[in-house]
Amino acid sequence: MKLISWNVNGLRACVGKGFLDFFHQADADVFCLQETKMQPGQLDLPTEGYYQYWCSAQKKGYSGTAMFTKQEPISVAYELPQPAHAGEGRVIAAEFERFYLVNVYTPNSQRGLTRLSYRMEWEDAFLEYVRQLEEKKPVIICGDMNVAHQPIDLKNPKTNENNAGFTPQEREKMTALQQAGYLDSFRYFYPEVTGAYSWWSYLYHARENNAGWRIDYFLVSQKLESFLEDAKIHSEVMGSDHCPVELLLRD
Repeated sequence: MKLISWNVNGLRACVGKGFLDFFHQADADVFCLQETKMQPGQLDLPTEGYYQYWCSAQKKGYSGTAMFTKQEPISVAYELPQPAHAGEGRVIAAEFERFYLVNVYTPNSQRGLTRLSYRMEWEDAFLEYVRQLEEKKPVIICGDMNVAHQPIDLKNPKTNENNAGFTPQEREKMTALQQAGYLDSFRYFYPEVTGAYSWWSYLYHARENNAGWRIDYFLVSQKLESFLEDAKIHSEVMGSDHCPVELLLRD
């Protein structure tokens, strides 16, 4: 089973940069998107053979997630349940026979860490949500989680220590999530690989120089460890400032 996740940083723009070419080439069983930046009805996306699920933010041109799946889920839920997090367009949770797949776009703490306190509240609510799902069946989490967990996960850790995405607070929340029973699938297979990034700034030729961050993940319940086959980062795929990431599961 092949799962793909991609922060497209504006789906309408990404479609103009070859999104559908990669979508069809990948032929994933489930394809998850973050930062679609669109409202319902703004794009008619031809994905024949896939069920489509969308979670848009109330604010136009902001956030947004989507999930395309060949198999119809048993159930689909949107957003975190707390009213404080409604309308953000950040979560789609689909129930399949073996697991829940949670597609997430974690809030960015923003320049100057102006949204860090909200981010911390959101992280706690998300962990509680995932724990409740895990009581029913194993969970796979995918998406842009807006944090480089360890120094190996970004090109310049020392100069970014207190910048959004690499603060001690954000990194601790990722540690807590993994300690709750979730494997970082890429590091599971490639614990010491360096230069493996999924996001690059548009500034300073960052992608050309591979001065990036690994902030897009597939986190997998330890209960599914025996099904893990491989994890990939498709850094060759353009169209966004992020690239797609992939998880392969044994049937």
